[in-house]
Amino acid sequence: MVNDPSRIASERAPYHSPRRDPVQPTMSSWELAAHCLMEIEHYRLAEPYTDEFGFELLCRATIQGDKEARVWMQRCYGAMVLDWLYRHPCRTAACRLESEANFVARAFERFWEATALTQNVEFTTLAAALQYLRACLNGAILNTLRIYALSRALLLPEAGEPRKPHVEETTESSEVWEILQKMLPDEREKRLAYLSFHCGLGPREIMRFCPREFSDLHEIYHLRRSIMERVLCNDDQLRWRLS
Repeated sequence: MVNDPSRIASERAPYHSPRRDPVQPTMSSWELAAHCLMEIEHYRLAEPYTDEFGFELLCRATIQGDKEARVWMQRCYGAMVLDWLYRHPCRTAACRLESEANFVARAFERFWEATALTQNVEFTTLAAALQYLRACLNGAILNTLRIYALSRALLLPEAGEPRKPHVEETTESSEVWEILQKMLPDEREKRLAYLSFHCGLGPREIMRFCPREFSDLHEIYHLRRSIMERVLCNDDQLRWRLS
C-alpha cells in the first residue's frame, strides 16, 4: 500500500515547531512529499517555512527523471494548480470545454515534457519551477480556447451541443469531415472524430453511449486534443478547400 504523505504530515511535529529535519539523500519520495506538504501548510499559515524538500522532489522528478517523484510532485502541488485555474480570467470559458481535473493534468504534462532530460530545462529554485508550471497551465487553457474557436470557425459542432445544420452548411460540413478522415491515420482517432464532430457528442456522452470503445474520459480528452491540434496545424489547407 502506497504511503499517504498528508497522513504522515499530520503525525509529524506541530506546525508551530521551529525544528526542521534536513533533507537526507536516503529519504524516499513519499517522505519528501510529507515534509513538502507540511511546508506548504506553514506557507499558507504565514509561518516560517523552507522549500528544500519541494526542491529536492523537483530535482528527482526533472533532473533524475524519477517517475515516483513526479507522482508525489503532482499530489503536493495539484491543489495549487487548481487554485491558479480558479483565478484564471478565462476559467469559465475554458471549463465549459474541458474539466478542471483535465486542465490540471495537462499543466503537469506540459511541465514534464518541457523539463525532460532532452529539453535541457532546469531550475535553480522551486519558485522558478512553480512559475513555469503556472505558465504551462496558462498555455493549456489558451491553447484549448484557440483550438475550439477554430473548430467553430470550420463549422464543426460545439462539443456537447449537437445542432441541425442549414441545408447550405451540410455540404461544407461533409467536406470538412472527408478532409478530417484523410488527416487522421489512426482508426481510433477517426472513430472519435466521427462521434465528436460528425455526431456532435461530448466526451461524457461518448462514454455513456460507447462504453467499450474507450477506456475513460482522459483517453477521450487526449485523443480529441490530438485531433484538434492536427486540425490547427492544417488550418490553411482546410480553409483553402472550403473557400
